[in-house]
Amino acid sequence: MYTDNININGNKITVHSFNTVIVGTGAAGFNAADTLYSLGQKDIAIVTEGINMGTSRNTGSDKQTYYKLTLAGDTPDSVKEMAETLFGGGSMHGDIALIEAALSAKSFYKLAEIGVPFPHNKYGEYIGYKTDHDPRQRATSAGPLTSKYMTERLEAQVKQKGIKIFDRHQVIGILTDRQGTEPKAAGLIALDLDSLAEAKVVLFNCTNIIYATGGPAGMYLTSVYPESQSGASGIAFEAGAKGINLTESQYGIASIKFRWNLSGTYQQVIPRYISTDANGGDEKEFLDEYFDEPGKMLDAIFLKGYQWPFDPRKISNFGSSLIDILVYNETQIKGRRVFLDFTRNPSRGSRNGELDFSLLGKESYEYLKNSNALFGTPIERLKKMNRPAIDLYMNNGIDLTKEYLEIAVCAQHNNGGLMGNIWWESNLRHFFPVGEVNGTFGVYRPGGSALNSTQVGSLRAAQYICCNYREEPPSLPSFLDKVEKQVADKLSLISALKSNTCNKDVMELKVKYKKRMTKCGAHIRSLESVESAITECINDLKEFASKTAARSTHELSEAFKNRDILITQFVYLNAIREYIKNGGRSRGSYLVKDPGGILPIEGLSEEFRFTLDSGEMNKKVCEIELKVSDDKYECSAEWKPVRPIPAEDNWFENVWNDYMKGRIIV
Repeated sequence: MYTDNININGNKITVHSFNTVIVGTGAAGFNAADTLYSLGQKDIAIVTEGINMGTSRNTGSDKQTYYKLTLAGDTPDSVKEMAETLFGGGSMHGDIALIEAALSAKSFYKLAEIGVPFPHNKYGEYIGYKTDHDPRQRATSAGPLTSKYMTERLEAQVKQKGIKIFDRHQVIGILTDRQGTEPKAAGLIALDLDSLAEAKVVLFNCTNIIYATGGPAGMYLTSVYPESQSGASGIAFEAGAKGINLTESQYGIASIKFRWNLSGTYQQVIPRYISTDANGGDEKEFLDEYFDEPGKMLDAIFLKGYQWPFDPRKISNFGSSLIDILVYNETQIKGRRVFLDFTRNPSRGSRNGELDFSLLGKESYEYLKNSNALFGTPIERLKKMNRPAIDLYMNNGIDLTKEYLEIAVCAQHNNGGLMGNIWWESNLRHFFPVGEVNGTFGVYRPGGSALNSTQVGSLRAAQYICCNYREEPPSLPSFLDKVEKQVADKLSLISALKSNTCNKDVMELKVKYKKRMTKCGAHIRSLESVESAITECINDLKEFASKTAARSTHELSEAFKNRDILITQFVYLNAIREYIKNGGRSRGSYLVKDPGGILPIEGLSEEFRFTLDSGEMNKKVCEIELKVSDDKYECSAEWKPVRPIPAEDNWFENVWNDYMKGRIIV
């Protein structure tokens, strides 16, 4: 590391130089730094907007899952079989699936060794259970806060090693070197959030960037991502990094006052679903209007525990995902509010307030029977089955024993993201997106595989850098020769935002942008609404510098987040339009309007008429790239066949020979 001061257009700027800078302090970012250091690359630093922010540290579920190879019992499993499960989800490259499977045990055991409390039996077997889209029992959990424990233990490793952390530094641009035959990352420009009064920027001159900024949470209004998580995919697209599978995200029912997934026992205790008007009046149990039999309704609610993500395959015949449709219909179409009530049983299906368990299907009944929970109200069943689920909300100011829990269908995880190769390196060389920001997964993925991916991807990036990109960062004159104009342009934008006198409120603009994506680019989609949203996005981007005023130090930070949201929305919406125009229909975790399709149930708007995708498009991935010139924004997309799972010649002596000669990590 070395530090210099420079002057650009009258602005005194500090420049820090490292071999590698990691952006983000979640499970992926901390693991990248820890692994780099352990492999011998110690000229590194972490840059973060806030060390306690982000999804890894601040999210969970009733039993947050980590997905890995089977490590207990007599159930047969193999790396190849796990890879086939991941690959079988559709639109996922086979070599990436093989890597995720092969390194799952290594990554898991590291976490266990540094203190993440994954349960094992007295013989040392790390036991597992079956999660969604999982044919084995590969899932494990350290409880509702698994990713928080991962992040905390990895942070302790990083601090123990003395790795430099630049806290409260918001990255607002990725600097690139375009002087060679192919573009590559050259550094970062960040706002020093402790010196915003002077609009102080800091530059990072580096050989490599590991980008661990998480999913694009800031795009959506209804979101289960923590409010501290906004994402920073837009500036990566702006720098030339390609996206992949941006159509594929997960959505599901979650609480919105305190953001949390309402899966597992929250649904299996069969709470009451009610809606009210905007002021909390006109209360009604709206599911009653659509289910022809009370037993079907109760089973659908129960199954939301197993089948939490919205899935168009689970709509027909009163399936569990019909509930997501009906919640969306109440909130987004009718403008009402929706709540879960754990204090009383659903009226339809109860006698004198007592649930008639005989109405339940075999699966629901047997589960509650085996849990000794065939009694009482939903909250009483929840106390019996999962008391910590109640305590979690109590600790966040919500008493489920007394009050309703407001909900919505929320964005939860992005299966797509920035494109990376088998070492997680982007098409923008020396730039490694890891964790959720990397578009590792395709259409469907087993629950918990995202946590495994944070560890596998960051490990792979660190391995490649330590073997191939060990050179020191360029000299300061060489660095400035490549990036000075890019820095000057950002400084000009900062000046314009601070001097604007328009009366547009930055936070009101943010809500406007978020509403657009929730309405047009979440789990209910149509070509017409997407094209309209793209037009709005272009106009907002073109007017951003003139229509945004940063009247305070806080607003300057938020203004740059708004800009990132707009760029990200534009690219994602273009990917969705590309998919629909190429014949893509409902799949994954979203419904695409099809005038020739079927309605989920009579009485709903034509907006919900849909046809399931045939599966042919699962054999392809969509790569998309943003082009910006003279204030003109365009996207170009390319469809490519998925790469198959490699069939390697794993004769030991041959692999050993290649390994000893350094031919593996190339």
